[in-house]
Amino acid sequence: MDHLTPAVELVADVLGPELIGGYLHGSAVLGGLRPASDVDILVVSRRSLDPARRRALLDGLRVLSGLDAPLRPIELAVVVQSEVRPWRYPPVCDFLYGEWLPWSYESGEMPQPSPMVDLALLLTMALAGDRTLIGPPLATVIDPVPHEDVVAASVAGIQALAADLDDDERNVLLTMARTWVTVATGEILPKDQAAAWALERLPAEQRPPLAHARELYLNSTYAEETWSDELWRGVRPCFDAMLARMQTLRALG
Repeated sequence: MDHLTPAVELVADVLGPELIGGYLHGSAVLGGLRPASDVDILVVSRRSLDPARRRALLDGLRVLSGLDAPLRPIELAVVVQSEVRPWRYPPVCDFLYGEWLPWSYESGEMPQPSPMVDLALLLTMALAGDRTLIGPPLATVIDPVPHEDVVAASVAGIQALAADLDDDERNVLLTMARTWVTVATGEILPKDQAAAWALERLPAEQRPPLAHARELYLNSTYAEETWSDELWRGVRPCFDAMLARMQTLRALG
């Protein structure tokens, strides 16, 4: 992936000897990039970034990943090795950049270390994908995440998903389907495969919104996204149906 080269060079230049490795994860390793997919990069560092490195990394990413940039949007997470090896939950993310977090950057803030339950999923995906961009293989750098923490991290995001349901129907339904798969099987599947799995288990009347979200994910950018009134009215019942089935699984477990 030649379009990753500038991001890898930026990370190597900014972190210097503190860099242990950089790894691809997300859609690029779970079934391929889709029209609206970000490029997801995990960076493992020896130490927490100092303010100068935070500023340099933030400024560089905004050039590579801004609205006028020729490349796909980048989501980049930095973890300090000692924060995740030995493993403890919730893990701490040292630096997080994504185009979906512009408000903090515009106000002059810089990403700071913070507990991040989603990091358990990110690390699991990165380990499963096994795509090294720079440095040694990730499996030699961090420990695997225990299954119970993968499930806990999946469930922890449900409340936030519900709050975003009216503004991001596509992503919320697909993420909910992936969460259901993880709770049921322990696997983290690509969003389209998770949706296919969920569609087989939902009643027929609750399938259309999820099927539409899957089709948009496979073939459309967010700018091209449309929802009919009928589909939109079915979004919350579809979400609630998946939630009810997950709650049943958790109760049985």
